[in-house]
Amino acid sequence: LTQETVSSMASLVAYDDSDSEAETEPAGSFNDADQTKDTSGVTKPPGQDFSSGVLDVTKEGAQPTKHGSCEDSGGCCLPLARLGRINPESCPSQRLQWPSKEPEVTLPTSGPSRSSLWTTHAPASHTPLAASRFKQVKLPWGSPKSSFHALSESETTDKNGNSFQKKRCEDCVVPYTPKRLRQLQAASTETAKSKDVEPQAPPAAPLRVAPVASDFIQPYLSSHYKETTVPTKVLFYLRGHRGPVNSLQWCPVRSKSHMLLSTSMDKTFKVWNAVDSGRCLQTYSLHSEAVRAARWSPCGRRILSGGFDFALHLTDLETGTQLFSGKSDFRVTALKFHPKDHSVFLCGGFSSEMKAWDIRTGKVVRGYKATIQQTLDILFIGEGYEFLSSTDASTRDSADRTIIAWDFRTSARISNQIYHERYTCPSLALHPREPVFLAQTNGNYVALFSTVWPYRMSRRRRYAGHKVEGYSVGCECSPAGELLVTGSADGRALIYTFRTASRACTLQGHAQACLGTTFHPVLPSVLATSSWGGEVKIWH
Repeated sequence: LTQETVSSMASLVAYDDSDSEAETEPAGSFNDADQTKDTSGVTKPPGQDFSSGVLDVTKEGAQPTKHGSCEDSGGCCLPLARLGRINPESCPSQRLQWPSKEPEVTLPTSGPSRSSLWTTHAPASHTPLAASRFKQVKLPWGSPKSSFHALSESETTDKNGNSFQKKRCEDCVVPYTPKRLRQLQAASTETAKSKDVEPQAPPAAPLRVAPVASDFIQPYLSSHYKETTVPTKVLFYLRGHRGPVNSLQWCPVRSKSHMLLSTSMDKTFKVWNAVDSGRCLQTYSLHSEAVRAARWSPCGRRILSGGFDFALHLTDLETGTQLFSGKSDFRVTALKFHPKDHSVFLCGGFSSEMKAWDIRTGKVVRGYKATIQQTLDILFIGEGYEFLSSTDASTRDSADRTIIAWDFRTSARISNQIYHERYTCPSLALHPREPVFLAQTNGNYVALFSTVWPYRMSRRRRYAGHKVEGYSVGCECSPAGELLVTGSADGRALIYTFRTASRACTLQGHAQACLGTTFHPVLPSVLATSSWGGEVKIWH
């Protein structure tokens, strides 16, 4: 045989060896038909100089190194599949690849500086898996077969979390990772995945509201409420709500009346220290939609809330736990506790029926149904045997069924011919000392009614001058019953003298509609107002 034939047969043998390796790793083997260039610029088929176990790493200053040798000269022994520059056109992603069945070499410690095999021409954001976790670790190289199987156990993953295999166009180097380090990597990966899967940590426990009476309120607890003067200055400007504040209510317990409850359409209700500091004590985000109604329990330790998400919650103020949770059949807009039996409350909203719930059993105990579409407000009168409901029912000539009187125990309607004008009443309020109640009307005035059957309306006394314009504007009397305060759609808060129905003062409080207005039950001349813009102000 001629020498040319022998050389051609030798190349065929080398090509067959490469094919056998490709069968072991079919998806990511190196294409031996491709050629790379060494540092001298001479094109050689890969694997040509590996039979002797000697490889020229640099052009000068590099000494031949035998297969399997390792020197402690400050460098690392790394497996080298094929040296040469990576072609960015054939390997655009330039991800690291599995090692091939070639002998290892030791990087030179002398000669001209060259980029380490740890660093490729990949983007700066891409870091090899092992190199990002371990630094300057001298790894004992095992057999090529064992290193391949070891690395195949932990496949590289793409950004979407799906494993991808090696491409034939890629020609990069990944160092062999020992078994102990692979176990550490697997453990850290499982920990990271478990952190991603685990739900978020529960929110921090709510702030405990101190039951101690305020220093400003303490002197007034033993004395009777005296004459109320008109407030003129803003004491606190409470910010925090991101939606309209529908209603305000001071804590009904006199010793804890420094706390103010605000209900907002931003899906929250807040408790404020509106006397001492003006800061928010706690924010409750229990509803997934707007919170339209919230009330203090008569004991002052719980808050009952209802919203447009059909949910009802009774929350302990100090611990934040849910003492009662229910699901209504309609969006809740009105809530009232029974004045005698504090475990029973009335619920009304976007429905023709109102329901009485028992907190102890968590069930509906009674229903009150009328030919209406929505309940706007609820008001207990007397000892709780009767109550009034304000609805949106109106006809062309009169507001028939606008205010309905109910018997609480029998669910019977006592009267539905109380208010005979063609305006709806968004809110109701009870006078603290006289047997009368107030009704805010969309006729831009507050009407006065008797709480005794047949619930006649006063024709002589009418509190007018503000605007309602469809907003849920509230009205209320002062604790002594001398003044009456109401909001207005133009942002004003108007204070009237109850006896004469004359205007005592006008407060230019808010830029948008003023919805909630309430006097402090203990401190004289302290008033809280809220607006459609989410503002709460304390006046003195």
